[in-house]
Amino acid sequence: MRLTRRGVLVLVVAVLCYALGEVAGYPLFRALAGIAAGAVLVAVAVARFRPKVEVVRTVHPDRIERGKPALASLTVRNTGARRHGGFAAGDRIGTETHGVRVRPLAPGAEATYHYELPTARRGRLEVGPLALNRPDLFDLARGERTVGGTASLWVHPRRHAVRPAQAGHPRHHHDGPITDPPLRGSADLRAVRQYVLGDEVKYLHWKATARTGQLMVREYADPAQLRCTVLLDTRPSAMSPAVFEEAVEVAASLLFASASAGQHCRLITTTGTDTPVDSGLRVARVVLDELSLVAQDAADDAPLLPAPLAAGRRPGGVVVVLTGMAAELGPARRWYPDTVFRLGARQRGAATGRGRIVAVDAADAAGQWNALMAGTA
Repeated sequence: MRLTRRGVLVLVVAVLCYALGEVAGYPLFRALAGIAAGAVLVAVAVARFRPKVEVVRTVHPDRIERGKPALASLTVRNTGARRHGGFAAGDRIGTETHGVRVRPLAPGAEATYHYELPTARRGRLEVGPLALNRPDLFDLARGERTVGGTASLWVHPRRHAVRPAQAGHPRHHHDGPITDPPLRGSADLRAVRQYVLGDEVKYLHWKATARTGQLMVREYADPAQLRCTVLLDTRPSAMSPAVFEEAVEVAASLLFASASAGQHCRLITTTGTDTPVDSGLRVARVVLDELSLVAQDAADDAPLLPAPLAAGRRPGGVVVVLTGMAAELGPARRWYPDTVFRLGARQRGAATGRGRIVAVDAADAAGQWNALMAGTA
């Protein structure tokens, strides 16, 4: 509970009137002081009253593409033994507040309120908790408390219709392309991890088990599995904020299309973000969540490819680089990227060749990529 500016002013006037009444001997001023002080005390008592309510919040859907509608639903239930007369509330949405006027509710009754969430910017939006405000009639004091938990809305980058990444050479005339030279076998050892229920016993790694004291298993990967690695430049000097948003959309489009097509996808940023290599919609969701939070937080003088990764070997499959018009690739050249996107061109129709796409925005880049994958570029 706190006094408003008006409440503080009324309290100061009450003190001055009482002092003047005592000094000058005017009963009227003492009476006015008593009325003003009484009004403040009543306001404090009203503001301290807090209705007993329970709040359940849902956000649907919890993940949405930027610009598409998302809805928040609030169910407010009166858990008290008496009917309350309604109150004003504010549901917090990030740094903003959405006003909700809760109607009077009988004991045990509930009411549901819906409102649309802002999705104009990508990111993770925290919704809640609900702040209960109970001002008095003259707005001399306000009581506020929060109820209910919070929910998260992930606003993913906008995606464009693109073809999955394609590269490699056919292993046999009846097989699809492979993109992971050198081809070694039907399954390559990728990692050794802790055993989980359902793993094949034949993949137990006895040496690792003896060393760690826990059951460890070998994890294999098919070397013929198509793969797509996207390296996103997060240096502020490489692109303007507006162009960077277009680059994030291109990354989201390529990775989502490739992961949905069953390819192992990987996102790398200049800052050092490195998502796990895997495929399917689950990985697409992980990558899109990461792209919701990515920012231009790398140092201007940092290399495009982080040093620990530059020291390693080139990833298998397709390697795509997303950067600005004049940015230097630096150590990233050692990975021999299949395609380098340079965004921020002044006009469409810039010179584009095999392995290089110069585009104005994400839509232009998507169109050129599709032509490249179709073999018409």
